[in-house]
Amino acid sequence: MKIYILITLLACFNLIFGANAQEMVGEWKTIDDDSGKAKSIIKIYKARNGKYYGEVTKLLDKSKGENPLCTKCTDERKNKPILNMLILNDMQLIGGQLSGGKILDPEKGKEYTCKIWLEGNNLKVRGYWGVFYRTQTWYKIS
Repeated sequence: MKIYILITLLACFNLIFGANAQEMVGEWKTIDDDSGKAKSIIKIYKARNGKYYGEVTKLLDKSKGENPLCTKCTDERKNKPILNMLILNDMQLIGGQLSGGKILDPEKGKEYTCKIWLEGNNLKVRGYWGVFYRTQTWYKIS
């Protein structure tokens, strides 16, 4: 009898946290922290390796041109177009959250440790730099 209870609890745990991951997959609208205007659309997807990634699929803010380059990036993305750029890397589903990976801020050219979770229908995206962090709210594209 104990084994059936354990199996049921594990199945419920998987359903709850698995559903969160499925809800995080898709397209999300980002908002500029300074202006409050819509900035871009990010597509989050699960790769074959079981990790989650995100790329810029549309730029909504055209103030820096139709397809600006990541001039401040210091890795292989330097001077590459931001459109279609991979900005979320190697995220893993841990305890109902995506974490363990990195997020790139193309405007600053810096990568941060990242954690992502759902709050209602919105996605909370937090980038860490040491003990400091910044949290953004991303909005689901229907």
